Amino acid sequence: MYYCLIDCLALLVLLITNHDVVLKKTARDEQAVQKNYRYFLYAMICYYIVDFLWAWWYERQELDWLFLDTEIYFLVMAAGVLLWSRYVVSYLGLNNGFSSFLKYAGIVLFTGVLAATPLNRYFPVMFWFDGNGVYYGGTARNIMFIYQIILLLLTSVYTLSFSSAGSEKERNRHVTIGWSGIIIMVFVAVQIFFPTYPLYAISYMLGGCLLRTFVIENEREEYHRNLELALEREREQFNELNKAWTLAYKDALTGVKSKLAYAEKIEQIDREIAKGIRQELALVVLDVNNLKRINDTLGHDVGDEYIKAACRLICDSFKKSPVYRVGGDEFVVFLEQEDYENREKLLAAFNAVVEENRQHGAVVVAAGIAEYVPEQDNSCKRIFDRADEAMYKRKHALKIFPSV
Repeated sequence: MYYCLIDCLALLVLLITNHDVVLKKTARDEQAVQKNYRYFLYAMICYYIVDFLWAWWYERQELDWLFLDTEIYFLVMAAGVLLWSRYVVSYLGLNNGFSSFLKYAGIVLFTGVLAATPLNRYFPVMFWFDGNGVYYGGTARNIMFIYQIILLLLTSVYTLSFSSAGSEKERNRHVTIGWSGIIIMVFVAVQIFFPTYPLYAISYMLGGCLLRTFVIENEREEYHRNLELALEREREQFNELNKAWTLAYKDALTGVKSKLAYAEKIEQIDREIAKGIRQELALVVLDVNNLKRINDTLGHDVGDEYIKAACRLICDSFKKSPVYRVGGDEFVVFLEQEDYENREKLLAAFNAVVEENRQHGAVVVAAGIAEYVPEQDNSCKRIFDRADEAMYKRKHALKIFPSV
């Protein structure tokens, strides 16, 4: 019964350590290495079940079932070697003569066992049972095991000889396959001389655990590293987008909202008007007086400082409202909620400061205001046009240089 217990233990270890792989649904974008690893695990599961049944029927001397199970045993074993070779090729990313050798070596073994299995019923080249139900391995069986030993040895020598070359990821993969191959090879070699011991199952269990430890865990660490790199790239991209957004929506000279931000605000208000949900709104259109004269006589640098001073005056006067620079010397302020309720006081206070500045030669800004009239205005442009007209009247009244 210890034989059956070994198979049960090996099967439980596989299911516990690889449940996330075995039970995972196949995805369309699944890579070949992941798919081949899952198929190899399926072959191991089938082997444990068949090997368990073999020991069960051998203990009870159910020779008919035992004979059939032994045939299936060798087929499953050969299928496992075939799938293992395919997994090694995909896992190591091989595309050379050795990869072709591995693929064809697995196919040759499976084909040979497939041909020898029906032949064994007439000529016991693989196995037979004597009259007392004792199992004996034949020549073909020993050749199959020796074939596997040579294949595992060549694979281990190849992978370990290249383990010092390439990147850290490639070195880890070569070392993993090399040592797992050595472990399986040792137990397969001993299995030749002890055919009724569960050594092959033990080799699968230890080799599978090694693959799980290094293959999956290393891949997981690599995945986390790649994820961190991806997140870092996303953060950098986000920062770049944020900078681009700032450049696009923030006026470079004054720091208030840009013309692009103003256009989006207009679209928002037009949608609200169309839906009938826009209630209170007033637009203040402002224009900086004397800017052309200053630019022409004192230079654009002085003119830029003049625009900044005008912007500070506007922002200080309408502290709770968004300010937009929509032209070289033109600004727009949207008055809503509390500022809308205090619009007359705010505009009067602003004009008072402008009048004082006018007396002392400081910055002068003309302002015009217009309110949203639901029965009259079907777009923000109509409000703007009335405010713009009021601003030009005020500008004309403030003009002190006829040329401006």
